[in-house]
Amino acid sequence: MDAAVDPGAEPLVGSAATVVLIRDGARGAEVLLGERPHDRGSFAGAWVFPGGAVDEADAGSDPVGSREAARRAAVRETYEEVGLRLGVDDLIEFALWNPPKGVPKRMRTWFFAARAPLGDIHLAVDEFVEAEWLTPVEALERHAEGAMTLFPPTWVTLHELRWAGTADDALAALDAQELRAYTGRFDDDRTTLFWQEDEHFHTDVRDHRAVPDDGPDAEGRGTGS
Repeated sequence: MDAAVDPGAEPLVGSAATVVLIRDGARGAEVLLGERPHDRGSFAGAWVFPGGAVDEADAGSDPVGSREAARRAAVRETYEEVGLRLGVDDLIEFALWNPPKGVPKRMRTWFFAARAPLGDIHLAVDEFVEAEWLTPVEALERHAEGAMTLFPPTWVTLHELRWAGTADDALAALDAQELRAYTGRFDDDRTTLFWQEDEHFHTDVRDHRAVPDDGPDAEGRGTGS
């Protein structure tokens, strides 16, 4: 699969990188999730994995939209946002989320996973108001109860990892799978966002909502980190 190919006709405005940090906890494999400030324009109030936009400094001699630049951005953003140091070789690339047509800021997001390095978390106050280590099941349950907002790429990733008993299990499974490229589209009235793995991606069935534009739920796909 050439996951780097964007199928939409509209140009991208950049790319981003997201890092799923995984460790062993008393309750099983845990991931680090942080809550974005509620007054932040991007994913305000949502719980997300560390990550952010790829910039020119990340690119070096590579194109700014390349996976190499995204890997450098993943390392930089992890340190800037939560104070944990990774190396580019620590990262397992497992998914690529392509935004739908019609969104104001079309950024392709590379998803990486890594074993959490030793060290204390130091949150960037302008990026996260709090952070927690949670098992994927715990995070999904909080979302289902309305106690935690998860955007669909986060939900999909957690759902994929919900069975993992150890960090080794989770990382091995992600490393073994083919890179997954997700592509989205809105329905005609732009109230629902479908991804290609949704049952109704190729139809417009309005009584089977996948992801409401103003509040993605646990059964669909959507934008986010």
